[in-house]
Amino acid sequence: MEKINVGVVGVGFIGVAHIEALRRLNNVEVTAIMDQDDEIEKKAGQLGVDKWFSDYGKLLQDSDIDSVHICTPNYLHYEMTKEALLAGKHVVCEKPLTTNVSESEELVELAEKKGVINAVNFNIRFYPLMHELNAAIQKGEMGEIYSVHGSYLQDWLFHATDYNWRLEKALSGDSRAVADIGSHWMDLTEFVTGLQITEVFADFATFHKIRKKPLKPVETYAGKLLKPEDYKDIPIDTEDFASILFRFENGARGSLTVSQVFAGRKNRITLEVAGSKKSAAWNSESPNEIWFGNRDTSNESLLRDPSIMHPESRDIVSFPGGHNEGFPDTMKQHFSKIYARIGDRNLPENYPTFKAGLREIILCDKIIESQKQEKWIKI
Repeated sequence: MEKINVGVVGVGFIGVAHIEALRRLNNVEVTAIMDQDDEIEKKAGQLGVDKWFSDYGKLLQDSDIDSVHICTPNYLHYEMTKEALLAGKHVVCEKPLTTNVSESEELVELAEKKGVINAVNFNIRFYPLMHELNAAIQKGEMGEIYSVHGSYLQDWLFHATDYNWRLEKALSGDSRAVADIGSHWMDLTEFVTGLQITEVFADFATFHKIRKKPLKPVETYAGKLLKPEDYKDIPIDTEDFASILFRFENGARGSLTVSQVFAGRKNRITLEVAGSKKSAAWNSESPNEIWFGNRDTSNESLLRDPSIMHPESRDIVSFPGGHNEGFPDTMKQHFSKIYARIGDRNLPENYPTFKAGLREIILCDKIIESQKQEKWIKI
């Protein structure tokens, strides 16, 4: 089997997660990394990657590299993705695809023109039980969908001294919590239900209006308390919290709570779907179990087990029942679909492409508009 060679751009947390997932695929080789980190050569050695670059242009000039994964801060996604497409590379971009609609539209058109495989890493779709719920809904087992609600809760920005580049609009975009994590929930919901959101009504809140930005690298002082003079006060104009109401194309209703200042919730996604026949509930902290609710019979709890799941969801399960799969496996399963299609264009495009990335930018823009105007906004 001829290997597909990949270059990963940005080797922070998510970039390393991409590398680990890619290495679990039989037809892929991570041959290069790129970052402007001063210790990029050292990181390449630690990651066992032969080639490293501090110049993105030189990585794109490498004819051995077939595909590029963009794992950099949001404001770099557009230019880096565009350059990769123009170089004829396949591209997998972390979300958001860009920070505005026009740039995302341009990338969708360019990717189609260049004829390359393109994807946005909405990996949450690839929890097997989310494919299982999608299959149940598409086969009519849930009946007509009445409502959908859920949340995406984190606490990594709980303290005023918690700081990250995502807090700054110039680097992250006009929305923070909604664009960063709410986008995952919206993509998941539209995928699972097969229904598109048609209207939104949003309310934002910023609880830490001033945050303290460390003036020294936090990693250097891990486990140590910084002194007051080691911080700079920074005004914050992106949301810590959002509450959003939705209307769907079939008349169904929905609601979402997003927070990055919810103590104790590290990275918890919940999704509950109410249908005319039964309801379902799932949360990412127990990803191998889904609850089905019934009115006239006993409720059910399905544990992820490929032997009793629909064929559509069984396809992304790697281990037998009782052998739990989690967050790292979602990226492996997502990437397996992408790279299977790079190898065979006759296979279906059953992964989120740049069009899915554009869709989420449009939704986020309308949510921001709703927040500002304090009214329902049509998509």
